[in-house]
Formats: sequence, C-alpha cells, structure tokens
Amino acid sequence: MIIGVPLELKTGEKRVAFTPGNTAVCTKKGIKVLVQSNAGLAAGHLDSDYEQAGAQIVSSREEIFAQAQIVLQVQSFGANNENSASDLDLLREGQVIAGMMDPLASAEVANTLAERKVTAIAMELVPRISRAQSMDVLSSMATLAGYKAVLLGATALPSIMPMLMTAAGTLQPARVFIMGVGVAGLQACATAKRLGGVVEAYDVRPAAREQILSVGAKPVEFPELETQAAEDKGGYAKAQGEEFLQRQRELMTEVLARQDIVITTAAVPGAKSPILVTEDMVKAMKQGAVIVDLAAERGGNCELTQLGQTIVAHGVTIIGPDNLPSSIPAHASQMYGKNMEVLLGHLINDEGTLNLDFEDEIIYETVIAHNGNIPHARMRTMLGLEPIAKSAVPDAAGEQTN
Repeated sequence: MIIGVPLELKTGEKRVAFTPGNTAVCTKKGIKVLVQSNAGLAAGHLDSDYEQAGAQIVSSREEIFAQAQIVLQVQSFGANNENSASDLDLLREGQVIAGMMDPLASAEVANTLAERKVTAIAMELVPRISRAQSMDVLSSMATLAGYKAVLLGATALPSIMPMLMTAAGTLQPARVFIMGVGVAGLQACATAKRLGGVVEAYDVRPAAREQILSVGAKPVEFPELETQAAEDKGGYAKAQGEEFLQRQRELMTEVLARQDIVITTAAVPGAKSPILVTEDMVKAMKQGAVIVDLAAERGGNCELTQLGQTIVAHGVTIIGPDNLPSSIPAHASQMYGKNMEVLLGHLINDEGTLNLDFEDEIIYETVIAHNGNIPHARMRTMLGLEPIAKSAVPDAAGEQTN
C-alpha cells in the first residue's frame, strides 16, 4: 500500500494532511508513504522530519498521484474550488482520494470524481457516532476555531478580558456571549472563561444547557423558543424557519446590548448560515464591542459580516475569519492527521489491502464516489439520482481491493 501526501494548493492553506508522527505509525505497518517536498513546512514539519519517520520525499506532485494508491489532502476537490482542477488530470482509475470536499454545498464533486472512477472519501461526512469520534475532522477543526475566535475577539477589544483590582481602580471583566454551542461554541466558552470573561451562551437545542454549564458559562434561555426539533440525528443544529429566527432576534437584541464580545457559530452543513445578528441589533450594541463570526464562510450569522475582512460598523468591530484552523497549522495538522490515521486504520486491513465494506456505516456515509458510481444516499438525492440500497452498493459500485 502506498499513501501520498501532496502539498496543499489553496491559497492560505497551511495545514498538511499527514504529519511525521502519523507517517511513522503507517511505515511501521509496512505502508509506504510519499510526501511532496515542503508539504508540511507551513505546519512546522521539515522534509527531514518526514524522512526520519520513514517517508520518501518526492519533488513533483505528478509523482505523488502517479504512485500513490491513496492520496490524502486537507482541502480536496470541492473544498478547494480555487486551483484544484489541474489535479483532476492526475487521477488514476481505482485511486482513493480522502480529504475535505464540502460535498453538501458542492454535490457535483461526486459526479466529477465518479467520472474519473476514483474512490472519494469526504472527511466532513464522517458520522457522529462513538466509534468514529477519532475520525471527526469537523469536530477537531471546530475545537481550534472556537479557541482562536476568543483570541481574535480579545485582541480587537479596547479593554482586557479579566477583572483587575489595582491601585488605579477596578477594571471590570469583559462580557462574552457565544451564540451556538456546538464543538466550536463550547471551546469558545471554555477559552473565554479561562481568560477571565463573564461568559454567557445560547443554543436552540435544549440539551445544550448542561453542556454550557459544564464549561463554566451561564445559559441564556428563551423558554418560548425551546424546541425538541432543533437538532438533527447527527448532532447538528437544524435550519429554522424565518418566523422562529425573527422572534429569536427580538429577544436577543437586549442580550447583545450588554456584551463586549459576541462569537457566533451557527452553521448548518451545506446551507447558508442563518442571520442571527441583524444590522439593527449591531446598532444596539456597545461602542467598541466585537463580533467574531465563525459562520462567515457560509455567509455569516451577522448581516454585516464580510468574509476574510475586519470591518467597523456602528462602532462595532465585526470579524469574518476565513479558514481559521489554518491559522494554527501545527496543532490543526496534528489533529487532522490523527483523524486521517485512524480512518486509514479502519480502511486498511492487516494485509495492507484496502477494504471498503459498505455495510459499515462509516464507509457508507463517507464515500461519495466509487468505481464510476455514487453510492452515497444523500449525494444521490441531491443530484436527482435514484437511491441504491446499502446492501446493493458493492454490486452496483464495484469492489476496491488494492
């Protein structure tokens, strides 16, 4: 088995899909690992680090795709719509591509890769079940985004976070409000608390209350908005209707008016982010307050957010970060690489053969293209294709054995 790790192409992407530590685990199992020169440099990993771990450094991208049976990427086809088209011509029939592909927002990527008769594994689709937790790249990256969002907010704030009692007077602590407490939101709560902020949080999911309390924050509750249908089976917040969102905004305006930092995290996979903070709500906020919009890549939770920019509107600083995990490339690569390592351990048997069992929920939920077909049920629905029964997928899509 040969695994290839090419240099990431997308502008600003500093992560690498596999670290020297992950490489060492694979090479000890007899798996050959090819790494494109300087692939890990931005994340702090030299070519010599990979060589010491047993990898072979190759100079050209073409060589990676020509030799590797499995190619690992951070932002693969679909997720990288900037400059990944040139890689399509390098794909070989039967090759496996694993990486983030943004399939729920760019379903056509499944068709594109199926036409090349490759097996495409979309890392964002790893199911949120207990045995797949260590493969969940969305949770890994959201953890880092939640942490970094608080640092961005604290840096932009014209005051400090903790309370200080000094000879020059008492400095009041910053009030921090987290909107949406999934993985990123909970990490933001915990980080803001560690920095000394007075932290409050809100989520439409009733179950989130105990999670908010567990990280030392205070839940903000609107009983009239509580609904058991606010969470889907994967643990993500479901999209809400405009009537619900309008009432939520009315109740939230008063809460926002007393905050120094607001961090919004409400994103629905494959859909535009809901507007939680309108321009009128921004106008009601304190002068010098800061909004960090972690949903900026999907349009933003704040009506005024501009992706990749920091703006000031009505005296409020609004930050719309783009690819925030990439700004912490060392740990982001460590976590992403571990997710990949565990997934490969699940896919490759002791004989070094790739085993795709579509009866396995992890395989069935993550493979969006295989041997000229599209086995993934949701992808088929999005593309207007007839469904394939899970038991029929291997027959319909073929077997991958090498």
